[in-house]
Amino acid sequence: MSDPQQLTPEQKLAEAKQHLSIPHIVVICGSTRFMAEMAQADLRETVAGRIVVKPGFDMKSPHGLSTDPADAEADAPTQTQVQALKVRLGELHRAKIRLADEVLIVGDYIGDSTRAEIAYARSLGKPVRFTHPEVAHDS
Repeated sequence: MSDPQQLTPEQKLAEAKQHLSIPHIVVICGSTRFMAEMAQADLRETVAGRIVVKPGFDMKSPHGLSTDPADAEADAPTQTQVQALKVRLGELHRAKIRLADEVLIVGDYIGDSTRAEIAYARSLGKPVRFTHPEVAHDS
């Protein structure tokens, strides 16, 4: 008797999601300038019965990570800490792409980061959908 073919981690995840009746998972990607549009897309996808994951916050906007506004200046992160956070958030977002069944690109602009996310998703065989199909050719 030969050993059954080993499943890849991706195949194991897909089987587990099917076994657990996990709904279709969509990860939202795009420039953080479109956070309001991402929230609208989240609502539409959720109402359609999909699980949605998206960026947690916009690094360019106030995010309230400091517990005391009076300490905001003293707690201001160094450039090294900001860069380390960006790296961690990028890794987290790639994990969201790996978890998802599909990628939804929000917005009418595709920057370098979003282009890299699209390339990563496609390298994993994930379908990529656009809220603005006219920008698909830019990816």
